Amino acid sequence: MSSASSLRIALVGNPNCGKTALFNQLTGSRQKVANYAGVTVERKEGRFTAPSGRAFQLLDLPGAYSLEATSPDEMITRKVCLGQMPGEALPDLVVCVADATNLRLHLRFVLEVKRLGRPMVLALNMMDAARKRGITIDREELQRRLGIPVIETVAVRSGGARELIQHLDQAGAPAPATGGVDDDLHAQVRAMLAAAVTMPRNTSMIDDAIDRWVLHPVFGLALLAAIMFFIFQAVFSWAQPLMEGIQAGVGAVGAWVAAALPESLLRSLISDGIFGGLGTVLVFLPQILILFFFILVLEESGYLPRAAFLLDRMMFKAGLTGRSFIPLLSSFACAIPGIMATRSIQDPRDRLTTILVAPLMTCSARLPVYTLLIAAFIPNRGVWGLFNMQGIVLFVLYVAGIVSALAVSWIIKRVRKDKSEHALLMELPSYRLPGARNIAIGLWERALIFLRRVTTIILSLTVLLWFLSTFPGPPPGATLPAIDYSLAGRIGHLLEYVFAPIGFNWQICIALVPGMAAREVAVSALGTVYAMSGSEDAIASQLGQVIAHQWSLATALSLLAWYVFAPQCMSTLAVMRRETNSWKIVAVATAYLFGLAYLAAFLTYQITRLLT
Repeated sequence: MSSASSLRIALVGNPNCGKTALFNQLTGSRQKVANYAGVTVERKEGRFTAPSGRAFQLLDLPGAYSLEATSPDEMITRKVCLGQMPGEALPDLVVCVADATNLRLHLRFVLEVKRLGRPMVLALNMMDAARKRGITIDREELQRRLGIPVIETVAVRSGGARELIQHLDQAGAPAPATGGVDDDLHAQVRAMLAAAVTMPRNTSMIDDAIDRWVLHPVFGLALLAAIMFFIFQAVFSWAQPLMEGIQAGVGAVGAWVAAALPESLLRSLISDGIFGGLGTVLVFLPQILILFFFILVLEESGYLPRAAFLLDRMMFKAGLTGRSFIPLLSSFACAIPGIMATRSIQDPRDRLTTILVAPLMTCSARLPVYTLLIAAFIPNRGVWGLFNMQGIVLFVLYVAGIVSALAVSWIIKRVRKDKSEHALLMELPSYRLPGARNIAIGLWERALIFLRRVTTIILSLTVLLWFLSTFPGPPPGATLPAIDYSLAGRIGHLLEYVFAPIGFNWQICIALVPGMAAREVAVSALGTVYAMSGSEDAIASQLGQVIAHQWSLATALSLLAWYVFAPQCMSTLAVMRRETNSWKIVAVATAYLFGLAYLAAFLTYQITRLLT
């Protein structure tokens, strides 16, 4: 054991077995999210304390269908279980989580893990769903045949892991599982099912009834489109009261601080730099959380694999497969986990194509830019009494990213002359009600990630931009705002020559530079620049009004078109380099994204000028 009082446990299991829900049930908020050393695969580690006071460390490993690794995710799980992962201690105990409603698939993986000879426990999860379907499991017989403890759990229900905690707390030092025989695993699974499991039917009647509509080639696609449209309407409509509250709070605090300080560099830093910059980004937290809420609900409900199945034919024609859908959907939140999620794609060509087009998905970092410009230039009025004009524009921007990704992947397929067939084999999990606890934990994690970016990356870049915008000071007799004579002002005026054909002024050009680190920094940069350019009250809630008066509609639409393709996110490019191990791929991605962004912005700006 790793210590006399602590047990290090690894959770393993097939995807969709409820493993992460069980992890959340056990650890609650006492968890941290990071990446494996040298590998861009998310790892979750948490801790919990049993009633006896005994402490446990819990590691949530990537979902795997087999230890005969065919994807990078499965390779990570195999290496950790064998103690071969650099910087990762060998687990004292492996808890293999299996879906009790689908043991035909999951028991095969259980037998593979058992062959490793590690101390092991089987957690039969989703036992409540199994009982509702009339599935009976002779746990003692299954335990006898496997030779390991078998525990029932319901990860989505409060107290659903109590029996597992009691077992871990009362058991002594875990004994290694006896290695399995080398017989055919499928034959062993069939024998166990015949002896220990009674199942009225292989699939749920409710699932089959819902799937007749959800997987219909016409109604299913219409439903998917309606769901996505509703999400983007909600992002604008639901978040507005919360955003107004944050705007009012930030504006009041900023005004109070500015009034309390004498005229000085410190007052300029706090008022123009921090409140003019960070406050501008902070107000978009409600919209980001609403977007994440819907993504988590779709993930928890079991709908996402079905959406992947629906879109497989269309995505295949564009050079992708249905397996690319979930990584690309993850990229709506952030391209980084989206690119990381491509590790589940076995075909290296499909994986590379998905990595290259993932940045085209409209990530949440673009949302502050989109919201700022849409609110400033698109009227907030109803359409047909049902829809919101601003929500429709946001939906169109998201669709533009999706269509662009499909177009680029189609071109890549033609360039590499790929005519091979790629069959889609994917498990469709049972439908289930999303667990409120898992949704809450997921939203809390995302809120912390956003706030951490605000207080680290965005704060650092905002302070740096304030410094560049302040020094050197204006010469004697200067007539322009001080920022025009600063380093940032000079850089902006130089870049203006490059971006003038697409309608960008020098303030936008300044904002693009720190925006290379993170797209949402562009909004805080604009707040800082306009606050220091003499615009009255250009902080948080006022920035939209300032640009609405100073920019043309052509410039605003051009910037929106730019951000559909904009490659400005150094973290995404760094992850792309780590995942592909190729600077050439990074250079190609940067070049084509920049070229598309400039071309789209140029056409948008010039056409809008002609029409208006």
